[in-house]
Amino acid sequence: MDAATVNKVMWAIPNVLCLVGSRAGDERNGMTTSWVTQVSMEPVLVAISVDSTAVTNRLIREGGSFSVNLCDRADTSIFRRFSKPAEYDGAALNGYAVRDGTTGVPIFEDAIAWFECRLHDAIDVGTHDVFLGEIIDAAIDDGAEAIVSRMEDTRMKYGGVRRH
Repeated sequence: MDAATVNKVMWAIPNVLCLVGSRAGDERNGMTTSWVTQVSMEPVLVAISVDSTAVTNRLIREGGSFSVNLCDRADTSIFRRFSKPAEYDGAALNGYAVRDGTTGVPIFEDAIAWFECRLHDAIDVGTHDVFLGEIIDAAIDDGAEAIVSRMEDTRMKYGGVRRH
C-alpha cells in the first residue's frame, strides 16, 4: 500500500469542516474537525472521530456531551485557531463568543447551524475514538444564505496515513 496514494484518496472524500465544543467541569475546549456524519435516524445519532490523545477526547469522556458547530465557508480562518487546545476567558474560546448549551458544552455564537449531543457510546478505533452522540438540541439560521465550510475550502489536510 502506497501511503501517498492512500492520503490522496482519503483527502478526496468530501468532508464538512466544523468546530466541536466540549466541556468537563469548568474546562472548555473547541476543536476543528472534519470527521462528522449521521449514523442513525432512531435515535438520531451522529458520529465524530477524535484523536485519542486530544483534550477534546478527554472532555467528551468526562463531560458526557459535545456540540458540533457549522460555520460559514466565506471565512475559514476560525479553523486555524482551534487546531490546538483553546483558551476560555469566561465568554469566548480563542476570542470567539460562546454560550453554554443544554449540557453546558460551548455553542459558538457565529455558527450558522449547530447541534448538541449527549454521549451515547465511545468506540476505540485505533489512533482515534469514535463518539456516538444523540442529538438533544439544534438550531440553524434559516435566513442566512451562508454555505457550510468544507475541508476543500482550506489548504488543511487530515486523514489517510499518519504523517510523522
